[in-house]
Parts: sequence; C-alpha cells; structure tokens
Amino acid sequence: CGNCLMSYEQHLCILCRTMMPQTRFHRHKENRLSGIFWGRQTIETGTALYYFHKGGKVQRVIHNFKYKGNIALGHYLGQKLGQNLANSDLYRPVNCVIPVPLHPDKERIRGFNQSAVIANGIAESMKIECRTDLLIRSQHTETQTKKDRLQRWQNVSSVFETPNPALLERKSVLLVDDVVTTGATLEACVEVLLRVSGTKVWIATLALTD
Repeated sequence: CGNCLMSYEQHLCILCRTMMPQTRFHRHKENRLSGIFWGRQTIETGTALYYFHKGGKVQRVIHNFKYKGNIALGHYLGQKLGQNLANSDLYRPVNCVIPVPLHPDKERIRGFNQSAVIANGIAESMKIECRTDLLIRSQHTETQTKKDRLQRWQNVSSVFETPNPALLERKSVLLVDDVVTTGATLEACVEVLLRVSGTKVWIATLALTD
C-alpha cells in the first residue's frame, strides 16, 4: 500500500495482511490444493497460505519477494505459514522440510532459491530441520510461466533426483514451493521422493492460483 509501517508491524501493515485472502487449508485434510494431486500422486495433505489472484495484493507481495530480492519478506511469510502448520494436528508427523530445488545455474543468477527461503521460515516456526541436500534439480529447464499443465509436466518430469536416498528413508517430508498453479513441478518432486522406502509427503506453498 506504500504506507509507513508502525513500530509493531513487520514487512506488511495490518491492513494489507487482513486484505490478503487466507485459505485456511491447514485445518482440512481434503481441500482444493490437496485435490490437485488426487489420482496423480499420493500425498498426506497440502496447504497454501493465501489465494493468488492476478493483479491482487498477494501477487504483488510475492513478486516483491521473488523478483525484487526481498528475502526477509519471504522468510517472514514462511514463518507465518509455519505457525499455521505447527498448530495443526494434520502436520504434526512432519519431521523434515525440503524446498523445491532450483538448478544451480538459475539460483546463481537469481541469487537465492525462493522456495528455500520460505522453507527455512517454516522450519523455524515448526522447530524441525530444513534440508536442501536431499532433493536436487539435475537439469536446467525453461520457465513454467506460460505453459499449460501437460507442457509443465513434460518440462519437469525427469529433472529431480534424490542424491542420498538412505537419508530420506521413513522421513515425513514437507515439500515447499512458492506458488502452485497446475502442481506439475510439485508432482514431479513427489514422484521422486516417494520412490524412497517409507517416505511420506505433505505439501505447503505460499499461494494457490485461481
């Protein structure tokens, strides 16, 4: 909104925070986000902190973090999401947070992995470990922004790997991304994680698009 923050406000003013539409999916095992994966991959459940409307306040906030390098804002949003999860029985089994990885070349250009920033905030609030070494992106791919669901899946269907599966065995993993649209990237990650014996996957994102 451009207004100055009060001394008791962090990153976002209270008015903006109240105007950002929360999903409250963390209270319900079956919801619109988890439904994206029905018949595609077996996840325990999934949540998003906000609904993402094109041109809306959530989009502006996330773009400020993702494209303008406001890392502190991304970490703050991750903490807020993590607080919701820490207070939800549905996410109590989770013992490891893993961000969707960027290819090293892309991360070098951007300067950070936005999903890792969010994941660190979540892990801090949930008081569990965040691991960026258990799932890697082995191939550089084109941006997903203008692709449809099939094109997105084809673009990422074989680019993720678990370099040390033994460290993932019997883990209850919270897989973290910034925004979910078709779920193709998350689906590809889940497929790789579930190949590891005893691994279960939950999903958390900052926002779910219309």
